[in-house]
Amino acid sequence: MTSVKLTVAEVSESMQRFGLVDYVVFVASLLICVVIGVYFGWKDWRVQQQRKHNVRRGSEALNYLVGGRKMKIFPVAMSLIASFISGIAVMGSSTETYLHGTQFCYIFTGILLMAVSMNYIFLPVYQGLDITSAYAYLQMRFDRRIRLLGSGLFVLATLLHLPIVIYVPALAFNQVSGINVHVVSTSVCLVCIFYTLVGGIKAVVWTDVIQMFIMIGALILIVIKGTADIGGLSVLIERNMASGRIEPPNFSFDPTERHTIWAIFIGGGSFWMGKNAIHQMMIQRYLALPSFRDAQKALVCFTVGIILLLMTCFYNGLLIYATFHDCDPLTTGLAKAKDQLLPVLLMKVLADIPGLAGLFISGIFSASLSSLSTGLNSLSAIVLEDFVKPFTRRPLSERATRYIMRSTVFVFGIVAVVLVLVVEQLGTVLQLAMSLVPISLGPLLGLFLMGMLLPWVDASSAFGGAISGLMTMSYIVIRAQIAVAAKEMPILGKPVSVEGCDYTFDLPVGFNTTSIPPLGSSEKSLHHVSYLYYTFIGAVTTVVVGSLTAAIFRRQQPDKLDPLLLAPFVRKLYHSERIPSSGGMVHNFNKEDTQL
Repeated sequence: MTSVKLTVAEVSESMQRFGLVDYVVFVASLLICVVIGVYFGWKDWRVQQQRKHNVRRGSEALNYLVGGRKMKIFPVAMSLIASFISGIAVMGSSTETYLHGTQFCYIFTGILLMAVSMNYIFLPVYQGLDITSAYAYLQMRFDRRIRLLGSGLFVLATLLHLPIVIYVPALAFNQVSGINVHVVSTSVCLVCIFYTLVGGIKAVVWTDVIQMFIMIGALILIVIKGTADIGGLSVLIERNMASGRIEPPNFSFDPTERHTIWAIFIGGGSFWMGKNAIHQMMIQRYLALPSFRDAQKALVCFTVGIILLLMTCFYNGLLIYATFHDCDPLTTGLAKAKDQLLPVLLMKVLADIPGLAGLFISGIFSASLSSLSTGLNSLSAIVLEDFVKPFTRRPLSERATRYIMRSTVFVFGIVAVVLVLVVEQLGTVLQLAMSLVPISLGPLLGLFLMGMLLPWVDASSAFGGAISGLMTMSYIVIRAQIAVAAKEMPILGKPVSVEGCDYTFDLPVGFNTTSIPPLGSSEKSLHHVSYLYYTFIGAVTTVVVGSLTAAIFRRQQPDKLDPLLLAPFVRKLYHSERIPSSGGMVHNFNKEDTQL
C-alpha cells in the first residue's frame, strides 16, 4: 500500500510550529529591551531633576546621544557589532552562500581594509575634535553648506537602509509562524521606537549587548544541531564541494563580474569604510568612549567579532545546502522568498525543541532592532546638531532639546515602517542593501577622504565633487535596479536539485536545475559594473572632481588649515613644525556650532 505524499503547503504549515514557549521567549526578549529603555530613561531623568538648578547646558543631549562620553569599551564594542550585523547580514549572508557559493566569504579582506583606515585616518581626527555629529567635522574642514550636504546624505542613506532592516526579521517570523509580515514589523518596531525614544544611547547600547548574546546563542545552536543532523562536518564539505559552492577567490579583473577578490577587497572595503568610518550610527558609539585608546580597543573587538560572526553566517549558508541538497526549498515553494531560507533551516533543525525557534527569531529581530534603534538615535543627533542648532538664534532649553530628539526618533521610526511596503517589492536584501545605500554613501565617503587627506581642497570644490558623485551614483544604481527588474542582468546561481523531495509541489515555469539564466545582451554599460564597486565609484568620482577643481581653480593653502582636521600622517607632511613633541595642540577653528 503506497502512502500519500504531503503537499508543499501542508509541509510548510507543519513547519510553522511556533508554539507557546516560543512566543514566551520572543516576547520576553522584547520586554527586556523595554525594561532597559525605561530604566535608563528614568535614571537620566532623576539625574536631571537632582541637578535641575545647576545643570550644565547641553547635558540632556550629552547624556541622550553619547552617554556623557563615559561609556565602557565592552558594551560599546558589542553594540557596534550588533548594529552592523543586522538581520540583513545574518539572513542575507546565508542566502548569498546558498545561492552563489563562498566567493563573498572573502569579504574579511575588505573588513581588514576598513579597520586599518579607521585606525590611521578617521578615529584620530574624530577623537581630537570633541564633536557629537560626525558631520560637524565637515563644517570645521569646509563650511556649513558641506555639513548640511553631508548630513542630508546620511539621512538619505539611513532612510534607504532602515526599511530593509525591518523587513528581514518580519520575513523570518512570517516563515515560522504564518503571521502577516506587516503586522509583525509594525508591532515590533513600535517597541523599538519606544525604548530608543525613552532611554537614549545608553538604552541602545545595553539592549544591543543583550541582543548580541541572543543572536550568537541562536546561531551557534543552529550550527551545532544542524551539522550533527546531516552527519557531521565532512558531509557538509563533501556536498558543497560537489555543487561547486566552496570555491577559491576569483582573481578576474572584469569589473562587471558580480564577485571577484578585487571587487570584494576594494569595493567591499570601501562600502565597509563608508558604513563604519563616516556613518553617524557607528561614529556616535566611538565618540561615547572617553579616549582614543579606548576607541582603538573597541575597533579591534569590533573587527574580530564581525569577522567571526559573518563566517558563522556563511557557514549556515553551506549548512542550508547540505541539508536541502536534493530538495531545494525555493524551487518547491517551501521558502516563499530567498531570504526565508535560514528560517526554513531553523524549523527543520530546532522546531522539535520548545523555545529554540523563539530564541532564533528573537536573535534575528535582535540583530535588526539594534540597527534600527541605533539608526533612530543617530538621526536624532543629526537633526538636533546639524539641522536645528545652527539655525537657532538663542541656545535651546533642555526641554526643547528633549522634545526635538524624541520627536525625531518617533517620526523617522514611523517613516521607516511605512517604507517597508516599498522594500518588499525589490530583490534579495544583501545585494539590495549594498546597492541602494551607496547612492549617498559613496559621495559622503569622498567628502571625508578629501577633508582628511587632501588639504588643498576647498569647500566649493568639495561641494562640486560631492554633487558629481551623487549624480553618477544615482544614474548607475537606478539604471542597474531597472535592469535587474527587467531581467536584463541575470545572475548565474549554483546548481540545485529537487530529486529527493518527499512531498508534492508544482515546478516553476522554465525550471532548470543548473540555474543557467537566459542569455542577456552581450553589450555591457557602466551600470553592469558589480554592485560591490558602487561605494568606491561614488567616492572616487567625488575625490577626483573635487581635487582637480581645487587644483585648477580654487587651490587652498594647506599651511593655513588646522592640522587636527587632517589624518596624522598628512599632518606630518604639511605641518610638522606645528605639532609639539608632547602631542598637545590648540584648535584654531571656530567650534561655535559643534559644541553640545
